Amino acid sequence: MSILPLSFSFLFLIFLHLPSVCLADIGTAAWYPPPYSRELLFPDAATACYGSDASQFPSSYLFGAAGEGIWDNGAACGRQYKLRCLSAVAAGSCQPDQTIQVKIVDYARSLVSPGSASGTTIVLSQKAFATVANWTASQSINIEIQQV
Repeated sequence: MSILPLSFSFLFLIFLHLPSVCLADIGTAAWYPPPYSRELLFPDAATACYGSDASQFPSSYLFGAAGEGIWDNGAACGRQYKLRCLSAVAAGSCQPDQTIQVKIVDYARSLVSPGSASGTTIVLSQKAFATVANWTASQSINIEIQQV
C-alpha cells in the first residue's frame, strides 16, 4: 500500500471539515441587565426588532442585541447565533466548553438598559452571558460567534 493515497485521504478529510471551522467569527460580548420580561417586554419602550410583541421573545431568556458589526440595517432581527466564550480580562471568567444559541431581539444602540461595554459584537441578556461566562467578574468577553 502506497503512502500517497493515504496522505491524500487524510488531507481530503481535513479539508472536508474546514468549512464548518471557518464559518465562525471572533468578536466581543457584553451583557445588559433587566428590565426585560417576556410578558411586559420593556414597558416604557419597545425592541428595535419586534416592538412590544412578547411572542417573539425567547422563553429561555437566551437572547441578545446586535452590535454594529452584525446589525446589518435590521436584517439581524430574529437571527440565531451560536457562541462561546474564548477569553476575558479576568482569568477564569469563561465557562469551559459551554456553547449557547441566542436570538437577536434588539439593536445594541437602542437598549433601554445600556450594556456593560459599548462597541461590542453582541450584547447578551444577563442570563445568556452568565451561561458562558462569570458576569460578576467580567464586563465583556472575547467570543467565537457563528450564525446558525
